[in-house]
Amino acid sequence: MSRVEDLWERLVRAALRGRRAGGDLYARPETGLATNVPSSLGNRNIDDILRAADEIQDDDPNVSRILCEHAYSLSQNLDPNSEGRGVLQFKTGLMSVIKQKLAKREGGGIDRSQDIARLREFYKLYRETNNVDKLREEEIQLRESGVFSGNLGELERKTVKKKRVLATLKVLGNVLEQLSKDVSPEEAERLIPVELKRVMESDAAMTEDLIPYNIIPLDGPNITNPIVSFPEVRAAASSLKYFRGLLKLPATFSIPASRSLDIFDFLQYTFGFQKDNVSNQREHVVHLLANEQSRLRILEELEPILDEAAVQKVFLKSLDNYIKWCNYLGILPVWSNLDAVSKEKKLLFISLYFLIWGEAANVRFLPECLCYIFHHMARELEEILRQQVAQPADSCVSESGVSFIDQVIRPLYDVICAEAGNNNNGAAPHSAWRNYDDFNEYFWSLHCFELSWPWRKSSIFFLKPTPRSKNFLKSSGGKRCGKTSFVEHRTFLHLYHSFHRLWIFLAMMFQGLTLIAFNNGQLNSKTMREILSVGPTYFVMKFFKSVLDIIMMYGAYSTSGCLAVTRVFLRFLSYSLASVVICFLYARALEEQSNANNNSIMYKLYVIIISSYAGAKFFLSFLQHIPACHRLSDRGDSWRLVRFMKWMHQEHYYVGRGMYERASDFMKYMVFWFVVLGGKFSFAYFLLIRPLVGPTRLIVNIPVTRYSWHDFVSKNNHNAMTIASLWTPVVAIYLLDIHIFYTVISAVWGFLLGARDRLGEIRSLDAVHQLFEKFPAAFMNNLHVPLLNRDSLHSSSQGLEKNKIDAARFAPFWNEIVKNLREEDYISTLEMELLQMPKNSGSLQLVQWPLFLLASKLFLAKDIAVENKDSQEELWDKISRDDYMKYAVEECFYSVKFILTAILDDEGNNEGKKWVERIYEDIQGSIANGCIHVDFRLNKLPLVIQKVTALLGILKKDQTPELETGAVKAILDLYDVMRHDILSINMRDNYETWNMLSKARTEGRLFQKLKWPQDAELKAQVGRLYSLLTIKDSAANVPKNLEARRRLEFFTNSLFMEMPEAKPVREMLSFCVFTPYYSEIVLYRMSDLLKKNEDGISTLFYLQKIYPDEWKNFLDRIGRDENASESELSDNPNHILELRFWASYRGQTLARTVRGMMYYRKALMLQAYLERMSAGDVEAGITGKESTDVQGFELSPEARAQADLKFTYVVTCQIYGKQREEQKPEAADIALLMQRNEALRVAFIDVVETLKDGKVHSEYFSKLVKADINGKDKEVYSIKLPGNPKLGEGKPENQNHAVVFTRGNAMQTIDMNQDNYFEEALKMRNLLEEFHCDHGLRPPTILGVREHVFTGSVSSLASFMSNQEASFVTLGQRVLSNPLKVRMHYGHPDVFDRVFHITRGGISKSSRIINISEDIFSGFNSTLRQGNVTHHEYIQVGKGRDVGLNQIAVFEGKVAGGNGEQVLSRDVYRLGQLFDFFRMMSFYFTTVGYYFCTMLTVLTVYAFLYGRVYLALSGVGESIQDIADVLGNTALSAALNAQFLFQIGVFTAVPMILGFILEQGFLRAVVSFVTMQFQLCTVFFTFSLGTRTHYFGRTILHGGARYQATGRGFVVQHIKFTENYRLYARSHFVKGMEICLLLIVYLAYGYNEGGALAYILLTVSSWFLAGSWLFAPYLFNPSGFEWQKTVEDFRDWTNWLLYRGGIGVKGGESWEAWWDEELSHIRTFSGRVMETILSLRFFIFQYGIVYKLDVQGTDTSLTVYGFSWIVLAVLIILFKVFTFSQKISVNFQLLLRFIQGVSFLFALAGIVVAVAITNLTIADIFACILAFLPTGWGILCIACAWKPVMKKVGLWKSIRSIARLYDAAMGILIFIPIALCSWFPFVSTFQTRLMYNQAFSRGLEISLILAGNNPNTGI
Repeated sequence: MSRVEDLWERLVRAALRGRRAGGDLYARPETGLATNVPSSLGNRNIDDILRAADEIQDDDPNVSRILCEHAYSLSQNLDPNSEGRGVLQFKTGLMSVIKQKLAKREGGGIDRSQDIARLREFYKLYRETNNVDKLREEEIQLRESGVFSGNLGELERKTVKKKRVLATLKVLGNVLEQLSKDVSPEEAERLIPVELKRVMESDAAMTEDLIPYNIIPLDGPNITNPIVSFPEVRAAASSLKYFRGLLKLPATFSIPASRSLDIFDFLQYTFGFQKDNVSNQREHVVHLLANEQSRLRILEELEPILDEAAVQKVFLKSLDNYIKWCNYLGILPVWSNLDAVSKEKKLLFISLYFLIWGEAANVRFLPECLCYIFHHMARELEEILRQQVAQPADSCVSESGVSFIDQVIRPLYDVICAEAGNNNNGAAPHSAWRNYDDFNEYFWSLHCFELSWPWRKSSIFFLKPTPRSKNFLKSSGGKRCGKTSFVEHRTFLHLYHSFHRLWIFLAMMFQGLTLIAFNNGQLNSKTMREILSVGPTYFVMKFFKSVLDIIMMYGAYSTSGCLAVTRVFLRFLSYSLASVVICFLYARALEEQSNANNNSIMYKLYVIIISSYAGAKFFLSFLQHIPACHRLSDRGDSWRLVRFMKWMHQEHYYVGRGMYERASDFMKYMVFWFVVLGGKFSFAYFLLIRPLVGPTRLIVNIPVTRYSWHDFVSKNNHNAMTIASLWTPVVAIYLLDIHIFYTVISAVWGFLLGARDRLGEIRSLDAVHQLFEKFPAAFMNNLHVPLLNRDSLHSSSQGLEKNKIDAARFAPFWNEIVKNLREEDYISTLEMELLQMPKNSGSLQLVQWPLFLLASKLFLAKDIAVENKDSQEELWDKISRDDYMKYAVEECFYSVKFILTAILDDEGNNEGKKWVERIYEDIQGSIANGCIHVDFRLNKLPLVIQKVTALLGILKKDQTPELETGAVKAILDLYDVMRHDILSINMRDNYETWNMLSKARTEGRLFQKLKWPQDAELKAQVGRLYSLLTIKDSAANVPKNLEARRRLEFFTNSLFMEMPEAKPVREMLSFCVFTPYYSEIVLYRMSDLLKKNEDGISTLFYLQKIYPDEWKNFLDRIGRDENASESELSDNPNHILELRFWASYRGQTLARTVRGMMYYRKALMLQAYLERMSAGDVEAGITGKESTDVQGFELSPEARAQADLKFTYVVTCQIYGKQREEQKPEAADIALLMQRNEALRVAFIDVVETLKDGKVHSEYFSKLVKADINGKDKEVYSIKLPGNPKLGEGKPENQNHAVVFTRGNAMQTIDMNQDNYFEEALKMRNLLEEFHCDHGLRPPTILGVREHVFTGSVSSLASFMSNQEASFVTLGQRVLSNPLKVRMHYGHPDVFDRVFHITRGGISKSSRIINISEDIFSGFNSTLRQGNVTHHEYIQVGKGRDVGLNQIAVFEGKVAGGNGEQVLSRDVYRLGQLFDFFRMMSFYFTTVGYYFCTMLTVLTVYAFLYGRVYLALSGVGESIQDIADVLGNTALSAALNAQFLFQIGVFTAVPMILGFILEQGFLRAVVSFVTMQFQLCTVFFTFSLGTRTHYFGRTILHGGARYQATGRGFVVQHIKFTENYRLYARSHFVKGMEICLLLIVYLAYGYNEGGALAYILLTVSSWFLAGSWLFAPYLFNPSGFEWQKTVEDFRDWTNWLLYRGGIGVKGGESWEAWWDEELSHIRTFSGRVMETILSLRFFIFQYGIVYKLDVQGTDTSLTVYGFSWIVLAVLIILFKVFTFSQKISVNFQLLLRFIQGVSFLFALAGIVVAVAITNLTIADIFACILAFLPTGWGILCIACAWKPVMKKVGLWKSIRSIARLYDAAMGILIFIPIALCSWFPFVSTFQTRLMYNQAFSRGLEISLILAGNNPNTGI
């Protein structure tokens, strides 16, 4: 029994304590009851009480039991019935702990008085034990002393201890107070004396965390946080206090005693805002005001008052969108005259707006809806203020109380939620439900005021839709509110609808060029008359656009304004009439031309009308897009005609107004497009159109009388089908070659821009060495705050002083960069010492450079001097050729003097000092006379160096008597060498000095008293000189690590780039970093790192091999031997934790991202600390030497506070609450990150479930937590949401709920697979100043930032992706920003103007599916709302990318699908319509146009091959080849070559190559490009082409785009054949097989005069395309050609194919389940029709081939084709016989086998007889297979499209059996070549070399890794 009790006690203690001391082996905090408090209890005190119980468990178990009992009482009072989620389990666990404690307690039952007495005594004891009275005094003294150098952790330790003790005292005091209420007042007074109460109150006042705070402690007393002492913060906080106009609040309204009433309290009482929302926005507004004030001036008053200008700026910025909304609708804002609004009133309006925004939840996506709410609430507020007594607003009052969220937000949320629920998880058409944009755009018209205030909930706007029927044949029916102003119908016609101007332009140019070509290039009157036929073309195409306007608006007529509908129909009528009139006039003009009369009236009238219209159109466009003219046209709005013309000319929305640029910018991008269009149309005319004119004329006139088949369409139509087959690929290339020219021209332009911006000037380590002496000045010019009088130092002596000042300022930053590289394990400790720069704050009159520049230079100089036979000038000239050799010699010369003078300067004994002075005077005299080589024996220099080195070696150690004796001897040896071996001068000139020294030496008293180096500067100088004299190896390769080199190269290069002037930290813009996180890896666990894959390879082993130098540096950093294995680290939990972080920092983890982003805070702390130290702070008595001493900067309270005021970091971990409740390791890891990073804040959605009336009721809260001193989460804010926030796409909804917790003027969006670097963080304040720089007509709203993809070295695929991405994020975006002005937001890490975006809908859009690519829509939104997106390349952020082919394919599929959805969106439509023509083209070809051109590239292949097949099968090809050289035509060759070059990624590679040349140099660029070719990058690019085409096209046709987690791990394992087949069967394999089939048919039946060679040249690109699509997944698969894995893959694939599946079986387990998943995207009737139409192409094969069979002879009647269908039907019947259902065949086994045998024999006999007695040949049999295969596939595709119908008629199982057969056949055809290659071992070796060439170049044993021969047995 005792053993059971002992085990129970251990369990209880572990549960209660959470094992404070350690944690498990992997340093993961073990959780106890304190962390298991259910969120549904909603009480923060319970966790604190249990934490305190844990704290004092060992000191007094009885007091711990009392605390546990009180916690249980609290939970019982909060939830008596235990209805909340997890409450029952929590109570049961807590009660069992209490019972166990009671069982061990001495005495009987519970006595409350005794408990109070025990608690009281323990309170006193605890105070005494921890010296509470002294804790505070010690901390204040330590802070005031400012001394951190003695022990950097002392202040931190004392602060933490004080907080912990006070927090425990607070709990004890609260519980004591609560327990005293259970006894009589007299008893309570006896138990708790008045004196003790005063002590408890005093202790509580000292407790800082009475009320948790985020950054600024506004609600609680906090005098230790310096942030509250900043004058701007005090001024901002005091400005919110109650002012005279506010009404007095009731006495029942409570506020914290530590502050007075303010504006926010009044608004909370009036409108019922949530308490935490009020606290959050109070801090938010104070933060904004304080930072705005700091930019204006620093307040120095004792009672600082906020400037009016600061309030005005925040007011206008925050309410800018509201003001514009009022102006657009033509209504007055809340104020009638802004100038008359007082500062207090402005603050009131700002506060009200942000309180509305902070509690709006999903309604934040509706910015104009927020304007509407604010408008009415502000008016309501004005009415309340006019009254005498404060009272709640009517709009927020309900029966249950005053609640803004319930009365204002919830009605909106409910209807949005209902509409979102009606989208069937994104499967419903967009036109069937209202998305966020629809709701928001309702408030773009005055109709919105019909909603009244408070809400008129009977309005149709609040009408919830009827749930949709899932049957596609049935209408959903029911009444619903329609879409608003735009409907996202799913059709390709959106491309024309959005960009009709581009298509009209291309069509008219093609028509004109073709007409010129057919007129032999002559521009005569006839040609001009024909060219004018573009008029009818234009108007007909505009008419088509007006028809699309009507069609596309279907579904929005009921809610669109009358004006919008009228405009659509007016345009339709006008273009209808115009088309008829223009066509009629031109037709009549042509008729008149045929007459003899040349004076054609109709023709002249036609020309006048066309010219007038074109002139007016151009003039109007000119007015719209030139700023000066635009202002002129705005003045003309008073004229009705002008207003009507502008209204008809261009659509008018709230967004998209003023979409014009500065005239100079307009000219730049216009010239750019003139160059592109010039090249495009020259290519089109000379190489595409003109060469086809001759063949076309011949073909038209060729009389083809006989066809190989029964002809339907080609008779008597001048061979129209032949001409179509010839022109179609040419037209396709004509449409896409503009993108080719754009790519090339933009690459060249971007290259030139990059060269102008000085990118790539430092591209090697050698350049870093050579230019290092220029870095300090460049750093001071760009990254340092300007110093007074620095620029006035110009003379030579002042120049040295300036250089030294620059070096002294630069050194702390450079050394911190180097230190961080060491902490990241990129460099070794030795490399760190070599790279660090001396402080340069000492008395040496020269600049001291890092040792890596000077290493070995002294020995080279010594050798030159020893061997010198020339004059002194020539000697110095040789040394001075290398600057750093010269610096090394000079430093050594002066340092020796400095050190000798310092150690020999002893009072009363100056012989030593005189000797040094004498020697140096003689040397300097000899140098002045130019005879040093005569006066000194330089060949004896090695002896001097030897003696000096020996002396320094002694002096660098700590002083001992023995070392003192050795030092004296060493100096005497040096004296002797100098006196007897070196000097050859005449000593008589200084006889007395030398005689005195000689006498002292003889008497043995010379140098006997030394002053041992004690001063820090002297000791540092001794150590440095010793290193300089002992390092003989060159440091030219320091640092060795490639990543360290790259970072230093980029940083030093950026110092010379143009950037804004840095502001002091106090005056800089504040910013926030914002990272969304769901459930990705936070920190690798040891189990993950040690887990082996199928080859026996662990992730840790892989990392050790791929980063060997970093692994050695890591082991050295933690004090382990470099050969230590990870198993040896298990004896130290801290080392295990460090190992986990080391591995995580090399993956794509949240830990890596957090570390990188926290460098911003570290950089700001360093900058703020040095600025404060160097500001000449006389009061602090800081000297110049101290001004660059950065030791302890991270512990400076002022530096921390300044950094916290300017920088915040919020990670929004959506399901952190759920992970925490389920005790997931991710939650523990996130908590660990918070502990290690005090400024890190985590936001999450907490779901609280309670039982109400027997039903589970869920409440949602948006919470913000930070780490507390006890290692737990401290809840800062908890804001209730109206419901589940995830109504749209997950990521933007995750960002939206947490955006209320962000702070600052700017916000950088960072994904959780990114990284940052300390040296880049130093430039952040420069970047933020770009918001105030001139970047065009409008100030920037998004600052684009360059990315570095850090995953490029893992494999060849990773390098392809990395290089492709790098070229886009640098060179590509450079051009998009300047000159094209169409850069959008392409993800992270762009910096947003935070206030601009949060008041305009947020940083992303969230509507389901349509906003799947949520990031780019923020760029669209910003541009449409008159924002400006720029791009900056002097700063970079790290970015991880997918590294395996499957990951890459899934990612590209997601992006392509997202672009497909963008085509349908209103944002793309409006940008396409409202941009000027040239910006519209830039926008098109860099967004959806890129994907459409990609798809056209593939369609060109199809068009060409189907055209060839038509010519081959119809027989026309052979007839016309002799007459018209069709196949060898120049135009066709040009088209095919252009297609092929685009296909293999040549044009994608052009920007990449130019980027390489710019940033790496020409030679390295060539090597990189050639290496990529050897790694088969062309195969990869061709494969990617198929991925993008498939998903882009499928999304537009059927939808189905969805967010897919690609996985960001290390891909070192083999991917099974089945997995690859599932992923690529429909996107690549089927299409590849179709191309192969076309090529085989063309080979078999086509006519080629040139034979095999002509066929190969014509089809090589198509064969390459097909091969890439079929085999790339296996070519780039690790171990893809190993025989054993191939055998295993085949077995796995057959099991998957034959497994029939069932309910709940996933596609990865069964072919049937996978097949059903692949068909799930075909949902709509239109989609089924389109699939049917597209599938009809497969029937051409059978129709053509059956007429080519020998058996049919020359018969071309339809009978032959009909008979072929009979044969096909027989084959299908035979297939069914042999695949009869197994379930039915059980009872008829014998009969079935008999029937199958007879059928087989009959079929075989039939074939034999047919071959014997008819003309049927064996070739015919194979031809029939070639014919029937595509027909069967076509039937299968149509049947799949109409799956519901097939199921109803009972044919679905048969269809599925045929489909399985096709997949089996396709799999076998792909598998056979793989098996053959696997048979040869060298193929696998070659493939490994191919995939991992990057790793091989670093000397890694990848083959060993892949083979699984793991020598590390310790793993």
